This record gives sequence, structure tokens and C-alpha cells, in this order.
Amino acid sequence: MATDLQFMQRCIQLAQLGAGHVAPNPMVGAVVVHNGRIIGEGYHERYGGPHAEVNAIASVAEEDRPLLKSSTIYVSLEPCAHFGKTPPCSDLIIHTGIPEVVVGIRDPFPAVDGKGIEKLTAAGVKVQTGVGEDECRFLNRRFFGFHQKQRPYIILKWAQTANGKVDGVGEDRLLISGDLTNRLVHRWRSEEAAIMVGRKTVEKDDPLLDNRLWTGNPPIRVVIDADLRLSPGRRVFRDTGRVVILNGRKDEVQGNLHFKKTDFSNFAAGICRALYEENVLSVLIEGGPETLQSFMDAGLWDEARVITNTSLHVSQGLDAPKLSRGRLSRTMDLGSDRIDFYTSI
Repeated sequence: MATDLQFMQRCIQLAQLGAGHVAPNPMVGAVVVHNGRIIGEGYHERYGGPHAEVNAIASVAEEDRPLLKSSTIYVSLEPCAHFGKTPPCSDLIIHTGIPEVVVGIRDPFPAVDGKGIEKLTAAGVKVQTGVGEDECRFLNRRFFGFHQKQRPYIILKWAQTANGKVDGVGEDRLLISGDLTNRLVHRWRSEEAAIMVGRKTVEKDDPLLDNRLWTGNPPIRVVIDADLRLSPGRRVFRDTGRVVILNGRKDEVQGNLHFKKTDFSNFAAGICRALYEENVLSVLIEGGPETLQSFMDAGLWDEARVITNTSLHVSQGLDAPKLSRGRLSRTMDLGSDRIDFYTSI
């Protein structure tokens, strides 16, 4: 018979299906089990939609519904106890009569943070916590970091040549990574709440900053433009998607453009504070080496993804940033590109 941990791992598998669709909410999966048999399962599919517990209970077949009163529901994150965009999941569990709940990890969001467990326990529901806790925390590391550190989860990304250059000389953009890697990068973009670059990157590359090579919700585009020097004709500003312009002058909304006044006296920390106030859960920073280095030097980063074209050398060019206080967690190869994944330590 499957163990509690195995059922929780199934919750995590389900929760991952919501990646790129539920932020700033967490990814959550749930399974309903009767005598070792899964009779219902679900996950939080989209922001504002039903939570995992709701979908799992709703999926139980009509002939199995009498079994709910002798079943266990496994859920990767503590059931909510408050009215938000949906009613409290803890109330639904109590109303349904499910007698036992197994929780992966407690929810750090202040409106929940133990209140769901307390409500269930007070109603006579048996609650077990901490099953697969490390895996459940890793699943929602963006959500936990946002609420516990009061800043977005920060992923640094850059592409470099075999001899450590991120750009060549002259006006033309140096194309470093291959087609497969570019598609992977667009997948990464779809998985994060926002993508951020600085003014110089916009001036040099005129990027779209979208995820056109992958499915999923497009990220919020964040541009650092302290003195508002960029032309409104740049491609990043053209469509209707939300663009946050971090600047030192004004707070203002003009259509899809959200001007956010930012304190740049402590560059990286000021940006983190501004993005937290904008409710940006995570950000993929694809800026130039100065921007990337500033976050590394401040110790304000969580992951780094470094793409190296092992077959490309340039004699002169712009040096890549220097990674500090990072631990290599894994490496993958895509054609001539090697991708090194680091975590901050």
C-alpha cells in the first residue's frame, strides 16, 4: 500500500501543472484517498480559480462520494481559512465530512499561517503536518521567499561565450545561445511572474521580453529606467501587456505602462522593495552584467542560470558577471550550449 509520503509526492506532481498560471498564489495539489485508493485529485489550475482541495473533492465520482466521510485528503500546502477570491478550503473539508487531513507544509501567508490547521482541528478533523515538507517548500520556494523575505524570488540568467564574454564590440547584437536553448529560456519566462532588464539592454537589443516560443502566461515586463530616458517606441512598450518601469521620478499608470518610483540609493535592495510592493512573486533578471553583478554583490539572488556556448569565442567584448557565493546544483547540455544551474549560499 502506498505511504503518506507517496501520496504527498502525487500532490506535488499535480501542483506543478499550475506552474506559470497561478502566481502570485502558490502551486498546490491535493488527492483524496480511501483505504489506499485515490478516489479524487486536483490542483490549483489558475489564479482566481478553485483551489486544489475544491477540485480534488469535486473530481470524486458520484458512486464514491459516500466514501468521503471515511477518507483522507492529502494537500501539499495548508488549506486556507479565509475568504479571498474563493471561499475557505478548510470550511469545505469540514462540510464534506472528511475526517483526516495530511498537510505537506504550513502556509506562510499571514491570512492563513496556521489558521486553517486550527480551524480543522477545532472541528474535530485529525490533521497531520510535515509530510514531505522539504519537497513542498521547494515546490513553492518563490511563494515562501516572497512572504518570508519580503522580496521576489530572484533568478539571474545570462549567456556567455566560451571565453566569458556576454557581448562583442560594435552595434550588432552577439547571438550566443542556440535555438533549443532560446526555446528553453522562453519556458523559463513563462514560469516566472516577471522578467527584468535595464535601460542599456533595451537600447542595445530592443527586446520584446515575451515567451512567444513557449505556451503559458506572458511575464510582467520590468524595465529599469531611472531617468526615463527610453523612447516609448521601443518594442517592449508596444503591446497591451503590463510593463513596470522602475524610475526615480514618478508613480503613474498610463495604459499598460506602470511607472513605479524607486529608491536607487541602494540599487538592488531598492528594486526588490519596489517589486515586492508591486506584488511580483518572482523575477527572471536578464539584464546586462552591471545589473546582474549588483544583485550578486548585494547577496540578493536565489538562483543563477548561466548559458555557455562552448564553441563560440570572441577576441574582444563585454565581460560576463562574476558569480559569487553560489553552489552548482546541476548542469545540462543542449547542442553546443552548456547550462549551469546555481543556488545562492
